[in-house]
Amino acid sequence: MCKLHDLLLLLLCFSVAKTALSSDPPISKPGCQTKCGNVTVPYPFGIGVGQDGLLCALARYYNVTCNTTFSPAKPFIGTGDLEITDIIDTKMRIKNWVDQRCYNSELYRFGNTGIDLESYPIVFSDIENKFTAVGCDTMALFDGTRGQNFTSVCVATCSDLADVVNDGSCSGIGCCQTDIPKGVKSYRISIGELSNDTDVFNYNPWSYGFLAVYKTFIFNVTDLNDTGFKNRTRDSVPVVLEWYIGEGQTCAVAQSNKSSYACQDNTNCSEFVSGSSKGYLCSCLPGYHGNPYLGPAGCTDIDECANPELNNCSNICSNNGGSFSCSCPKGYQGDAMRPGSGCIRTNTQFVMRFSMGMSFGFLICVSFIALIYFSIRRKNLIKLREKFFENNGGMLLKQQLAPYEGRENSNGSFKIYSSDELKSITSNYSEARILGMGGYGIVYKGILKDGSAVAIKISKFVDQTQIEQFINEVAILTQINHRNVVRLKGCCLETEVPVLVYEYISNGTLFEHIHRKGGAYWLTWRNCIRLAMEAANALSYLHSAASPPIIHRDVKSSNILIDDSFKAKISDFGASRHRRRYRGLIFIEQTEVTTLVLGTRGYLDPEYFQTSVLTEKSDVYSFGVLLAELLTKQLPLCLERKVEERNLAAYFLQAMKEDQLLEVLDPQLVSEASDEEQLFDVAKLVKNCLSVKGEDRPTMSEVAARLEGLKNRINHPWVGQSYDDSTSLLGHEDLYPIYSSDNNPSTGEASGQNAMLVEMSQLPR
Repeated sequence: MCKLHDLLLLLLCFSVAKTALSSDPPISKPGCQTKCGNVTVPYPFGIGVGQDGLLCALARYYNVTCNTTFSPAKPFIGTGDLEITDIIDTKMRIKNWVDQRCYNSELYRFGNTGIDLESYPIVFSDIENKFTAVGCDTMALFDGTRGQNFTSVCVATCSDLADVVNDGSCSGIGCCQTDIPKGVKSYRISIGELSNDTDVFNYNPWSYGFLAVYKTFIFNVTDLNDTGFKNRTRDSVPVVLEWYIGEGQTCAVAQSNKSSYACQDNTNCSEFVSGSSKGYLCSCLPGYHGNPYLGPAGCTDIDECANPELNNCSNICSNNGGSFSCSCPKGYQGDAMRPGSGCIRTNTQFVMRFSMGMSFGFLICVSFIALIYFSIRRKNLIKLREKFFENNGGMLLKQQLAPYEGRENSNGSFKIYSSDELKSITSNYSEARILGMGGYGIVYKGILKDGSAVAIKISKFVDQTQIEQFINEVAILTQINHRNVVRLKGCCLETEVPVLVYEYISNGTLFEHIHRKGGAYWLTWRNCIRLAMEAANALSYLHSAASPPIIHRDVKSSNILIDDSFKAKISDFGASRHRRRYRGLIFIEQTEVTTLVLGTRGYLDPEYFQTSVLTEKSDVYSFGVLLAELLTKQLPLCLERKVEERNLAAYFLQAMKEDQLLEVLDPQLVSEASDEEQLFDVAKLVKNCLSVKGEDRPTMSEVAARLEGLKNRINHPWVGQSYDDSTSLLGHEDLYPIYSSDNNPSTGEASGQNAMLVEMSQLPR
């Protein structure tokens, strides 16, 4: 009887221990629902409120709506209509919408779908998702909205179904796929035709555009017929999202506020950066498991000793916080992991002396090895810097700058910095010195020994095949000398990627001054014309006086910096090409065409958008939009305005056509102008710059001349009143002024065959 009682007690203890070992860590907050239908909802996400009446999610952004009208129930993001199909680690999978367009002899239907996640700490995965278009006469546009400055184009064509390769891939025949940028939070899809849908209607009456996990969507030729793709469910076009914690916070910033820091005990914090989205993520330390966002029992220690599969001890196993150790019993020594004869009995005193001797000898060996290691490491570091310097064209740059050695060049004193100097002036690249971060690099603020400030741009990419060209262009930039162009002051070639040092401009951008709440008091009529003239002179200098000529490619108010004297300075030369990985200075052949047009919506030249051929007249069009922005104090593109007023360029031209110009101009400028003729002269110049065809636009030299003439009229109001010759010069109403490249060859426009695009980082304030 006694033995039976002992046996039952032993079995009960074993059962309790087994249950404790097999129990899983908690997934959600206590008293909260953990699943909605077949989907597990882990914290920081949560469903509604718990038994304590508090929100089950970390914050309202992570709240999940469980719709029980379905069987089984279905979870949705917030209160929206985006159905969640899975949440694993830092990723979430949802069902997406498909944009459709149908054509027949009586009806066009244009789809216009999209998803807006701007209010959530969530971005679309640029690694797992691709923008896809299906059709035989289809051009689908993928537009970033609410701050995203990009447009991706996907074109799918086929003249006959027999031409379609039915192997599941999207090669452009009947189906195409393209990447999306990092950090996309919202987008909109629109679909149009390339030629005439009637040519393909008999075998392809539908076109489709959607964002989906590219590994999940398998294209089939049957998707092109009338019912093929429509028979697919939303499950066939899932989208992967990446979520994060602490909008705009780094780990260091989040940890400084313990009350809101989401990572609990026994966790690691890692940075999350995707495009302009920034936050952090939590994970359990090695040797711990569970939910790192739940406290205090979120990440618990894994008892490796309780599970033989997790340890390799053959003797005594000791569980430690996050790890384990193996040891021999007292009076034994040896390899505690070796079975059988691993631990053998030994003399304790001898073992202690022997161990001490071995320890001292080991320390001496380690110190000697460390000395040799650091000596070799220092030599290798010097050799590595020399290698970087040589690979980055350091010797070539010295040869290019040799004629200017011992005297200042036209752009001021240009210096080749060492990597140690840059670390010193940026406080070892401290986060506190970061001025801005983008997809192509980081800009730091540096303080030189004399107390002056510089902006230091570190690119993320380098193309070794372009190094010689890069060095030649740096040498050219050092000779650019214009008071309205941000100066290149130096570079460092001892790092893996060349580092550029620019003049530091501290008074913000023209965009900030124009659209500041309440307006900028100093942006008077006279100052607006002066700023426009200064920017036009700078662009004219780049187009005409630089050798080779320089095309800016991204003229806009946020790329015009304002210095302490309230003078304009052009910055951020040239949006980088998507096809080339090097983010330095590059040449572009005028006839080169790319399917991905980069630029800023609202300022983008329509001719460049259609042909992908870049010329100096593309800068002229963008400058026309900038001038309209100055005159109206309105955004170039604003979806919150009426449909006919959303695009400022089109709205401005329509107002001129309907003789309603004064109604769209800024009231302050209208009241400050000495006469309406000045306003109409500038408006006519805007109209010339915004001509659809580039050949109908004036050159930047002509634009600068007209603005300078207007500035003189403002400064001297008697000009144009008493003298006929002045009136003919300054009040000229022809398409172009009399100042032309033919009359003044020194300021004429270059042909653009070898026009150089220069990327200079937009220097933050």
